[in-house]
Amino acid sequence: MDIIQFEERYRQDFIDFNTDWIVTYFGSVEQHDIDTFEGIDGELQKGAMIFFAVEDGIALATCMAMPMEGTTWEICKLASNKNVEHKGAGSAVFKAAMDWATGHGAKRLFIISNSVLKAALHIYKKFGFKEIALNDYEYVRGNIAFEYISE
Repeated sequence: MDIIQFEERYRQDFIDFNTDWIVTYFGSVEQHDIDTFEGIDGELQKGAMIFFAVEDGIALATCMAMPMEGTTWEICKLASNKNVEHKGAGSAVFKAAMDWATGHGAKRLFIISNSVLKAALHIYKKFGFKEIALNDYEYVRGNIAFEYISE
């Protein structure tokens, strides 16, 4: 398994993997998701990066690191290919996104998620993220948030 940065040939996998899990768990995508999918090029130009775990040319998982304000970055759109064994691909792309963000000046990493996503919550905690309370979770489906402060 290789971890690679965004390549055009995997753009649709990023959209499909994320759309699939959002619809599976929550019924429909939100406007914020659509904006992200339609704005990939703009986000990449602003410093974001999308990572893919790839094996034999097949994307297994994906995750995005996106700058927010100051030294805060969001780690988002962690999703996997439901049709293949993941082999730790989710953790691998998540770590790559973290490393990208901190390597580009992030001091605080931020995640909005949902408490039903047990596998994702396990990954966040495994890499040292701590739960925080928010007044606004941005997404209708968001009910839990995490942050990681780099040292």
